[in-house]
Amino acid sequence: MGFIKLTDRPEARIMIRAANWVGDAIMTTPVIRAVRKNFPKASITVLAKPWVIPVYKNNPFIDKILLYDSKDRHKKGVGTLRLAKDLRGHQFDLAVLMQNAFEAGLICFLGGIKERLGYNTDGRGLLLNRSVKLNPALKKGHLIDYYIGILKGAGLKDDGRNLDLFISKADQAFADYFLKQAEFDASRPVIGINPGATGGTAKRWFPERYAELCTRLSEKFKVKILIFGGPADVALGQHIAALSKDCCINIAGTTSLGKAFALIEKCSLFITNDSGLMHAAAALNINQVAVIGSTDFIATAPSNKNSIIVREQVLCSPCLKDVCPTDHQCMEKISVDRVMETCNSLLKANG
Repeated sequence: MGFIKLTDRPEARIMIRAANWVGDAIMTTPVIRAVRKNFPKASITVLAKPWVIPVYKNNPFIDKILLYDSKDRHKKGVGTLRLAKDLRGHQFDLAVLMQNAFEAGLICFLGGIKERLGYNTDGRGLLLNRSVKLNPALKKGHLIDYYIGILKGAGLKDDGRNLDLFISKADQAFADYFLKQAEFDASRPVIGINPGATGGTAKRWFPERYAELCTRLSEKFKVKILIFGGPADVALGQHIAALSKDCCINIAGTTSLGKAFALIEKCSLFITNDSGLMHAAAALNINQVAVIGSTDFIATAPSNKNSIIVREQVLCSPCLKDVCPTDHQCMEKISVDRVMETCNSLLKANG
């Protein structure tokens, strides 16, 4: 199942179908780096939906990013055929499918891509001529290893588990300017929280506890706390800012994802729920406290050594539900004192 012909062809064109969520996209970056290592002279293109494109911008292992415009030009139905036609025009030699959906295999088949590599899940085995049988053990492990397993299953070499996230100079300059304008003292820690999470409230530690934590951190370190989040988190950020007695700066929904990455890179400490920004902080090797309740902490744990998971083992966890149907004990049992103690330990150890 080797790729000898491709490795001998400097002009080989490779397309990687990106994952659809920010956190998952970040966890696929070791695969992208490994594909470059396996095919050093190839042209590598990532096909991605618009909201995850910032994860791949500035990545030196990628030559081009193609937009998967699923809400307009490539909307399901006729748009799927249009996307396949677009891919056919690029004459790709190999597709590496990070996404497991049937559609991912179909568009590559219809797009005339000669070699189509991915897991043989979702009934798409016949659409893949480089079909990899999913090792059941990978289902119980971390998603990084799950994605790397696609390459290993095809006999390709991996390049380790380190995550990649590259920030543009323009976004770094914005972060410097923002902190200067907000009068952050360079001698004091920059602390951020990310109280939201995609997919419902079950993954979220309570806003009242985030507010109390912010108040205590602000008083102890004499700093303002940055509240991160996307457009859907604006009201949540405002609520926490109001509860925390004017010790926070709510930037939820006010920056691009790339600029949010740049501000996270400036943080001395980041406190977050299980989310895409949690994986961004891990990729940037930021001191991090991850409060995890309803999700599978084994599969989605932040992959850097200076991240600490705070969680409580309860009978119903991980339930993987969007909204807790009972009493939310997985979060209820996590006290502000406990999170504050963990924050102190990280700042002390890495200060």
